[in-house]
Amino acid sequence: MRSEPSSGGPELSGGGSPLAGAAEPADATDPALGTVRPGQPAPGAVGRVGPGAVEGLAGPEGPGRRQRHELWMRRALEVAVTGPDLPAVAAPTGGGGGVPVDDVPVGAVVYGPDGTELAVGRNERELTGDPTAHAEVLALRRAAERLGRWRLDDCTLVVTLEPCTMCAGALVLARISTVVFGAWEPKTGAAGSLWDVLRDRRLNHRPEVYGGVLEAENAAVLRAFFR
Repeated sequence: MRSEPSSGGPELSGGGSPLAGAAEPADATDPALGTVRPGQPAPGAVGRVGPGAVEGLAGPEGPGRRQRHELWMRRALEVAVTGPDLPAVAAPTGGGGGVPVDDVPVGAVVYGPDGTELAVGRNERELTGDPTAHAEVLALRRAAERLGRWRLDDCTLVVTLEPCTMCAGALVLARISTVVFGAWEPKTGAAGSLWDVLRDRRLNHRPEVYGGVLEAENAAVLRAFFR
């Protein structure tokens, strides 16, 4: 079961990694700049000096990585907040007026290599009675169906809450290239909080991971739900 995340993630340093003679700008979404948690492997791709190290700021050709991630995260937040139309189910007493079926507001969006939105997902466990109906899993299923293949190479999944172990495993198996998430989940997170499934060097695929994107906004939505 997803639980309310804490408002704070790992402390991040403001330094940068050298690449092509230039220092990478401080970027709170870059795990290469964060304090490594106990047992956490280094970030995904081998031979890389920080994920997206030369793409931190906007340039004349278009938005930079941080701006793009924030834009995509706002779309995931929209999916989390609006979600599907929720039906009403009968009250336990059998009387009239039913109670709304609701799920923890977590939204996910899959983007193709060119930035095209392929699919969205929102938690639907309560709505469907499916224990695997997390936002990430639903978005992966729909993206695979749209593309007609299970491999989602060069695709990016953006989700408002740090993936759990189930979702992290699904992301690895789907060969997602990049994972961007919002709020940290200290109780069940598997992208650096409790485990780091996504960047475990024992696995045959390790996506690039960017955590804490619009963290405060994502955490506020979840805290409001649990009040």
